This record gives sequence, structure tokens and C-alpha cells, in this order.
Amino acid sequence: MGTKALLQSGNSEGLTDEEIVRHVRAGDASLYEVLVRRHNQRLYRVARAIVRNEAEAEDVIQDAYVRAFAHLDQFEGRGRFGAWLTRIAVNEALARVRMQQRMQPLTDDGDEGEYSMRANYHCMSPEEHRSNAELGHILEETLLSLPDQYRAVVMLRDVEEMSTTETAEALGLTEENVKVRLHRGRAILRETISDRVGSTARETFPFMGTRCERMTALVMRRVTASSNTDLEFAPMKIVDMEEHFATAEVIARMDVCRSPME
Repeated sequence: MGTKALLQSGNSEGLTDEEIVRHVRAGDASLYEVLVRRHNQRLYRVARAIVRNEAEAEDVIQDAYVRAFAHLDQFEGRGRFGAWLTRIAVNEALARVRMQQRMQPLTDDGDEGEYSMRANYHCMSPEEHRSNAELGHILEETLLSLPDQYRAVVMLRDVEEMSTTETAEALGLTEENVKVRLHRGRAILRETISDRVGSTARETFPFMGTRCERMTALVMRRVTASSNTDLEFAPMKIVDMEEHFATAEVIARMDVCRSPME
């Protein structure tokens, strides 16, 4: 079955990430789109946790996908592809942070016994607190205000629901360090939003619908171009997307980019 037929039939949904990687390595580069759709949400969340800026987080994940495609031969398959891809995104985000000198590297523990919350979230009114949407907004702002050494760990463990092992591998930490940081990060969150974190964490930092489609289109255009030319890592601009969305019949069969409300 050809790549287009595989996408249209929906059979690609039954393939593991590792199986899709094998297809891509064998020459079916178009199947890389499936991987992009599957991991858009996770990469956006971890990039946003590190760089904080929404637009820059999108640039990070775009470059991470292209770099991963260029180095698929280095994925040995001993671990999960998702963890390998997340690590690439983390490295890209940290490189940008180091260049801008906006925060300490994650490997610098500093004084983990003390912390101070940044005053970058506002007090919500009683009416806003009653809204689940606003609660999610509060959670997002509060999570982003966590000290540097806790933020990415909490994002991956509680929001993305990655295991301790996967989180440690993605962030280059020991499993024990992940557990310590998670415990302390949760304690800070509880002081601000109590135990309501658990029931709403999965709804925060959404990257669905149009945003997911746009990112997928940008990545696939760069990946396709790289088949005949040297890889270009400068982020593409969001222009002339009509041609990609003309293939909506194929896209519509893949629900990864769709939010539950759509």
C-alpha cells in the first residue's frame, strides 16, 4: 500500500512511532506527517515550559522536527521515539535560552530548597474562578511561573503524563532528580491552586486544530524541500498555506490535531 493510500485508509493510526520511522527511512517521507501530528502537543508544551514565549516555542518545535528528520538514522530504536524526539526539542529550546541568557540551564540545580514565585499571574475574580476555562488559564500561568528547575519536569510528568524514566531521558536528569523536582514543583502549585491541578492539567497549553495543522504544513514543506536540497533550519513563515490545506480529505481522517470540542 502506497503512502497516500495508507494515510487515506487510516491504517497509519495502527502503526507505532517506531514502525512509521522504519517506513520513512525506507523512503516514505510523507508518513513523517503522522509523527508530526502525534507529537505536536507534547513538543509545544515542553518547549513552552522552557522558552515561555508562544511564538518562540513554535519555532523550537518546527526546528526540532526538521532536525529529527535529518538525523533519523541516529535513532537506534532502543527507547521510545517520542522520548528521543522530545529530547531534541528540549536541546533546541535550551540552546535558545542560553543564547538569550534568560534562565539557568536545567542541569544547574542551584538551591532547590528555596524558591520564589514570579509575580507574573494576576488574581482572578470569583466569577473567573467558577469558569473551568479560566481555571485552565490560571493553571497555565502558574505553571509557567514555576522556578526553572521544576517547570519542565511538571509539564512532562503531570501535563503530558510521561513516565519518570521518559522524563529523565528527555531532560537529561536522573530519575531520582525528576522525582524530587516533581514533588517540589507540585507543592508550589498546590499552594496556589490546591488539588484542582490533576483534573484540569490535560486541558492546558492546547495545540490543536488550526495551530496543529499549520505546524504540520510548515514542517512537511521543509522536510519535502530537504529531500533535494541541504536542510534549512531557519523557521519558515506562515504564508501560502492553501495548497497544503487542499489535501483536507486526508487530514480529516487523522484526528490527532483535533480537540475534543471540535
